[in-house]
Amino acid sequence: MTDPLDALRAEVEPVRPDAAFAERLRERLRRAVLSGAPSTMDSTGTERTMAETVTQQTVEEPEDLAWGPTLQPHIHVADARRALDWYVDVLGAKRRGEAYVMPDGSIGHAELRFGDAVLMLAEGTYPGIPVAPPTGELHSTSLNLQVSDVDATIERAESAGATIERRPDDQPYGRVATIVDPFGHRWMFNQPRGAAPRARHGEVAFTTIFVPDDEAAKAFYGAVLGWDFASGSAERGWVLTGKEDSFGMSGGAERPEVQLCYRVNDMAAAVERVRANGGQVGEIESKPYGQLVECSDDQGTRFQLYQPPAS
Repeated sequence: MTDPLDALRAEVEPVRPDAAFAERLRERLRRAVLSGAPSTMDSTGTERTMAETVTQQTVEEPEDLAWGPTLQPHIHVADARRALDWYVDVLGAKRRGEAYVMPDGSIGHAELRFGDAVLMLAEGTYPGIPVAPPTGELHSTSLNLQVSDVDATIERAESAGATIERRPDDQPYGRVATIVDPFGHRWMFNQPRGAAPRARHGEVAFTTIFVPDDEAAKAFYGAVLGWDFASGSAERGWVLTGKEDSFGMSGGAERPEVQLCYRVNDMAAAVERVRANGGQVGEIESKPYGQLVECSDDQGTRFQLYQPPAS
């Protein structure tokens, strides 16, 4: 007797998946095999390696990687994984994008962000590329890094195995020091004098969000943009963590408003230009960080002018 279910049988036909999905899956499997990392399942049911999970929490979004600084140094090291950890832990770098792993397991390309700069690095040597990790005592290049605390940076570097070439020393342009890291690269550190501003004349030196309810605003921007605020110098004043010198929030305002503070080289001359062009100017105030004045343009938009103290 014939099985009635035979009529439901059909030949197995291979399914052709979406090309983009297939490429992502192939790349994920390749990285998992090379890294040997165990896999986990995220909340969406997507399988990820532990390395991928950590990377996604610590690097920039893909759309932020397209345009880096105009000039980006590229160095070679003998142990890229250790170097990446060292630069993150000791110098405060942040990983940028995912490291490219070669078939032999070495790091073919990785990037780190130092403030507004990017450092690229690779491991070992490659055929056709005449670059190798440093081997001798002479150096053809030095990496100059601006830091907020030279002494603390040198202390961390020395405890982590760096060779101190020049201990912290005060110069007219700032407090400086020099090391050679455990991977053979020479670093020059500079801590600018006083409260030296980053903004140049005419650029935005500080942005302030004025809101009636600062606690509600902190919760909103924290949930939407992942921002974290720390207490500022004024009552109900807050600064954005990581942007303490350029972005803040002030509570208790009558109406919501965003104000820009512009850096100027000559406060008296700038104030006269505001008046001459139909703007309004308040009283110039002397602050610990320089001169500040409240202004409004010829259409009523409020802004501030700021001149840092003479160095």
